[in-house]
Amino acid sequence: MTSRKQIYLLSTILICVGLGLTLYKYFFLHFPLLPGSVRTVWSVEAKISFNARDNSVSADLALPSMQGGYEILDETFASSGYQFNIENFDGQRRAIWANDHNSGAQNLYYSMQVTPRISRDITTTAAGKPPSHVSKPIWLAAQREAALSIIKLAEERAATPDNFTYELLKILSGDQQADDTYRLISADKSISRANMALKLLAEAGEQAHIIRGVQLGNRTHNDPPAELIEVYESSQWKIYNPDTATVGLPDDFFIWQRGGPSLLDVVGGSQSKIRFSVLSNVIPAKNIALKLAREQTVALVDFNIYSLPVEKQNVFKSLLLVPIGALVVVIFQIWIGVRTSGTFMPVLIALAFIQTTLFTGIAILLVLVGMGLWIRSYLSKTDLHMAARIGAVLIIVVILMAGFSVASHKLGIDQALSLTFFPMVILAWTIERMSITWEEDGPKEVAIQGSGSLIVAIAAYLAMTNSLVEHLTFNFPELLLGVLGVILLLGQYTGFRLLEFYRFRHMDSD
Repeated sequence: MTSRKQIYLLSTILICVGLGLTLYKYFFLHFPLLPGSVRTVWSVEAKISFNARDNSVSADLALPSMQGGYEILDETFASSGYQFNIENFDGQRRAIWANDHNSGAQNLYYSMQVTPRISRDITTTAAGKPPSHVSKPIWLAAQREAALSIIKLAEERAATPDNFTYELLKILSGDQQADDTYRLISADKSISRANMALKLLAEAGEQAHIIRGVQLGNRTHNDPPAELIEVYESSQWKIYNPDTATVGLPDDFFIWQRGGPSLLDVVGGSQSKIRFSVLSNVIPAKNIALKLAREQTVALVDFNIYSLPVEKQNVFKSLLLVPIGALVVVIFQIWIGVRTSGTFMPVLIALAFIQTTLFTGIAILLVLVGMGLWIRSYLSKTDLHMAARIGAVLIIVVILMAGFSVASHKLGIDQALSLTFFPMVILAWTIERMSITWEEDGPKEVAIQGSGSLIVAIAAYLAMTNSLVEHLTFNFPELLLGVLGVILLLGQYTGFRLLEFYRFRHMDSD
């Protein structure tokens, strides 16, 4: 295999690996490709209140489980003086608080953060066919008569068996058969409309259970849990709103408990209740992706720049931009044909421009190089060795930079205080090199190389300070493998440069 083919193969591998790792982080770890991407996060707090008698007391709360629409980011429990434990009962997590000696008003708290799931790979509907046997509820004589009357009316109104639940809920929420509905509700005023509908469905032989949850919004305070009805119809589960008889899961509804026993059980206390408060926040999407990836112990994130201290991350944030500047230099030198003073001197200048801002950096650079060349021209007449000349120029550059910094501070020009970010040794060497070029090739070549270096440095600065480039290089450093592959491909170019077309513009095409 020839060296050219080896370079093509290596470049292809590097580009594919870089793009593959980037797409993996985007599609599977959900890292945002665009800067400024945010996701909504809801903070949900459940407050349990009850009066404890002067004996042992325990509270048992059903906890939400993973579901397709949302992702639980964090959970916290506040239970001062209580023993706390989480147990699983028939696949449902339940939080248990216990205290042997407590009395009076008690408050327990459970809070979590939840965000919409990007990939809904977990089903949100109950799976499997329920048991065929339905336990009939227990009624008083008058209640049973009213219940049967409501069920009969709903069956008459339903055009198909699938419409029975809809008609039943309409009767409960409307004025039809008001006497029968009143008799049912007045017998037990504490029963919710969802529980009443559940009893009627059980009397009619329908499989159903209650879904308890929270309606996510911008801000809610001390709201009771919302209740929906889930009914098995036509070999599938359907969700109904018992208040409006509408079908389907409402928007922004977070399911807390699907079926199962009660939401809250308190032993050794009275007047227990649970209330929910919700507050929405907007958080950078990258922070959420990082948190979830770390919880899953993803090696691509665990052994990445994110694992470094923040101070080191800020250093690498600048270093990761250097390959972008190198790519710009390669394009300008190989494709366009711009001559520069030193191959990658423009990249270092561009890094300095990032700290000083562009126009301030250009002014400082021109002044430093101009004064350095003037001093170097004087030193060249003294017949000093090259090492001595460069050392002298380096010291003078340092003195000039210190003087500029002090003067700018007195004048209130803060941008000039970033002069220390200019690479002093490289500046001194550049001044020496330009001086030698001046002596050997004349001032025209110095002007060409100097202006070329400045043009390439400005182009590199614009590329390196682009918000999208900064975001991609820091959050997807794997892309730098692709940049390396592109540079290797550009290195194989042997055709005319763009400026050479202008140079040979007068040649006959024949």
